[in-house]
Amino acid sequence: MSRTLALLYGLASYAFFLVTFLYAVGFVEGLVVPKTIDSGPVAPFGEALLVNLALLAVFAVQHSLMARPAFKAWWTQFVPKSIERSTYVLFATASLALICWQWQPMPTVLWRAGSPLVADIMIGLSMFGWLVVLTSTYLINHFELFGLQQVMHNMTGREAAPAIFRTPFFYKFVRHPIYLGFIIAFWATPSMTVGHLLFAAGTTGYIVIGILLEEHDLVALFGDDYRRYRARVGMLFPWRKAA
Repeated sequence: MSRTLALLYGLASYAFFLVTFLYAVGFVEGLVVPKTIDSGPVAPFGEALLVNLALLAVFAVQHSLMARPAFKAWWTQFVPKSIERSTYVLFATASLALICWQWQPMPTVLWRAGSPLVADIMIGLSMFGWLVVLTSTYLINHFELFGLQQVMHNMTGREAAPAIFRTPFFYKFVRHPIYLGFIIAFWATPSMTVGHLLFAAGTTGYIVIGILLEEHDLVALFGDDYRRYRARVGMLFPWRKAA
């Protein structure tokens, strides 16, 4: 019964993530969803700034803290290892949903595409960024990344295979294509408002800090393999050095 409950918990966490991720695409792009990054009642500038910075801080702290090995070692004293990743996904998705729900629009336009063609190009580029994000998760292990593999292994009694260092497709050109995809998706817009700029700048700042923390963990996990990879492949820009 506990294994079945863990599986259902993992599936529910993943479903929550999937729905929220799709909503977040519409939120950033200003498409389909009822509340976007630039829609809703407009609060005074100072109030909106403080609320939005607090939302970004919650998102950043949750992602960085719960992903650290030291936190996982402590956390799994209370949460079974089989659902540790699903629990991370649940909290991470909740912090993203909170942003989409409580974000305060700051609709002053800083710049806007001068022609429909340029606007379409910017939208297409942003959607390409989302595609890079999603594709990159499958290039490594989408189902492990979002906790499904762990609860399936727990259900069947299988042991997880040891982590293997791989650099498929996008990873041959940049070390962090998922983060690069997010940056493209957030910055490529036909209409840059103050609120959108704050969102893009804040998330980009978190991404850089998150990469530094993550790479420390990757070096600890993969050692010289990752050090050599880091020496020859760019962090976010597609360049390579000779081996």
